[in-house]
Amino acid sequence: MYALTNCTIYTTEAVLTDHAVIIENDLIKNIVVASDLDSNIKKIDLNGANLSPGFIDLQLNGCGGVMLNGAETQETLKIMQATNLKSGTTSYLPTFITDADEGIKRMLKVTRHYMDKTPNEVLGLHLEGPYLSIEKKGIHRPEFIRKPDAAMIEIICENSDIVSMLTLAPENSPIAVIKQLSESNIVVSMGHTNATYAQAKVAIDNGVSCATHLFNAMSAIAGREPGVVGAIYDNDIYAGVIVDGFHVAYENVRISKKIMGEKLFLVTDATAPAGANIDSFDFVGTTVFYKEGKCLGTDGTLGGSAVTMIESIEQTVKFVGVELKEAIRMATLYPAKAISVDNRLGSIKVGKVANLAIFNNDYKVTATVVNGVYKAS
Repeated sequence: MYALTNCTIYTTEAVLTDHAVIIENDLIKNIVVASDLDSNIKKIDLNGANLSPGFIDLQLNGCGGVMLNGAETQETLKIMQATNLKSGTTSYLPTFITDADEGIKRMLKVTRHYMDKTPNEVLGLHLEGPYLSIEKKGIHRPEFIRKPDAAMIEIICENSDIVSMLTLAPENSPIAVIKQLSESNIVVSMGHTNATYAQAKVAIDNGVSCATHLFNAMSAIAGREPGVVGAIYDNDIYAGVIVDGFHVAYENVRISKKIMGEKLFLVTDATAPAGANIDSFDFVGTTVFYKEGKCLGTDGTLGGSAVTMIESIEQTVKFVGVELKEAIRMATLYPAKAISVDNRLGSIKVGKVANLAIFNNDYKVTATVVNGVYKAS
């Protein structure tokens, strides 16, 4: 047992000073006034830093020099987790983009093995594709984009305890498939879609509860056709948004926040350069170049991001104009709610898992706690 002291605590319900968080084993045991701490308890002085729930990233293709696609191994997940900790992300959904069925099956086995060994780090797999729109494919390889296959959907649903989210284009996916996935407790997210408002609305009514990287690779609002963006705004579903200054204009993030409130959460959509010093990488057979913060294919298509979660929070505060306490919720509580893990993660509350981020007022992560284990950065 130990106590984290001398910090500003962002619980997601309140902002506390002159308090301490007591950790016992892997759980938050108590939040107490600092002066009431037992003198015998071990104390870790956070030197006036901010203490928040650990960040939760629901869309992470790679980081630390590695990509998930093409390296579906335990080691890749370990490298991603270790890199995440440097930017305060304690839990994540490794995101496997459009690939052949063999790749998906391999990733299911790897994810299960990792999750069986280590709780509250990898929270499940995010399958981004392959059931997408060719028109809105982005960096995804068109030869792998296809309509849902009944046998493969059955395999995915049989593994619903480790598949947290699946991104699909509703106009290319039968409603029965969307229902089957949703009823298997997989979060069905719209993305890489050219759907009309009407098509998106039918999908939402039948189980779609989220949208993948808002604005990017989806039909926009137009005067006579609200598109997927309009359907998201009008139907109270969750959506992740990339706040790196390249994918979405800060003004559009601000407008979306006003409309969507607690349903808008931060994702990084990060790739190999995040937390690494490289200038190019392979993204499912496509070479992506990293320069001046951008990840671009040879045709100029954005190929993921290189932003970290702490940078996303900083930019949400500085350039979108969201208060820090709310930007923290966008990286913790709201993504936890989106995938229904808020019963154990996403806030600082007695009885919840001690996954925590510690960062200073310059947005530098100084330490993390994962399953109760404190680790300085």
